[in-house]
Amino acid sequence: MTAFALDDPLERGPGLPRPGRLLRTAADSIPPSGLVLLGIFSVQLGAGFAKELFTALPPSAVVFLRIAMGAVVMAVVARPRLRGLSRRDWAVALGFGVTLAVMNLTFYEALARLPLGIAVAIEFLGPLGVAVAASRRRLDLLWVALAGAGVLLLAPWGQSETVSWIGIGFAMVAGACWAAYILLSAAVGGRFPGATGLSFAMIVSAVLVAPVGITTGGVDLLQPELLLIGLGVGLLSSVIPYSLELQALRRMPKQVFGILMSMEPAAAALIGVLVLSELLHAQQWAAIICIVAASLGSTRMRRG
Repeated sequence: MTAFALDDPLERGPGLPRPGRLLRTAADSIPPSGLVLLGIFSVQLGAGFAKELFTALPPSAVVFLRIAMGAVVMAVVARPRLRGLSRRDWAVALGFGVTLAVMNLTFYEALARLPLGIAVAIEFLGPLGVAVAASRRRLDLLWVALAGAGVLLLAPWGQSETVSWIGIGFAMVAGACWAAYILLSAAVGGRFPGATGLSFAMIVSAVLVAPVGITTGGVDLLQPELLLIGLGVGLLSSVIPYSLELQALRRMPKQVFGILMSMEPAAAALIGVLVLSELLHAQQWAAIICIVAASLGSTRMRRG
């Protein structure tokens, strides 16, 4: 995931309170590994609350709520500057925004058809593929085989009430978009200062998702309680975890960060049990463990 700072924009201006500095001081009192774990659980808790909204809104409408709320917050925290951008800058930023839109739409469609832990585990194949593709070690073939075994264990070969091929397909598309997101975020980070590139991409994503989200959600999107939950989902899924990750990356090696992030599918499965009462079978837990182990192995063996 791409991290961004919340403290710099909040600290500017003479005579004004500086909540960003207070937040940074509070974050510094927490070990960096704790910040990463808090960020992971924040993301999955946001996904759990988003899935609860599916009883009131279709997934595409929930995606619009999440992205729109996140874009508003990001525009305030890190207002994008569009002057002086080259055509290449525009192309990279727009591509990043399109990737964000498709990634979120397909993931939420997968979430509507799969338990949270399974959806995240399959989606996690995207960043795992990026990590393996960047390496030339033969040992990485083992991690590919292990991840493949996990997918085979998740596949609904027989009658399954919790897993569908359509859901798996959506999760795989989301994983491919996550891989593209990782590559594009590096390009955007090199062309835009701070979090302005991500802020611009989220605005583009919100504009792209708006037609389908508004069409499917209709007037229900204006209900105050749904707007409030949507804001909470946006904060939990984007603003809070990205901020925590940035603070952690300042104080820990990237390899250690990657190892901790490999625990995300397991955290998603745990949130699914605690928040959504999604009890998984032993075979499904084994599949998630395979994918987590593959991610851990590829990250652990990767040189600096």
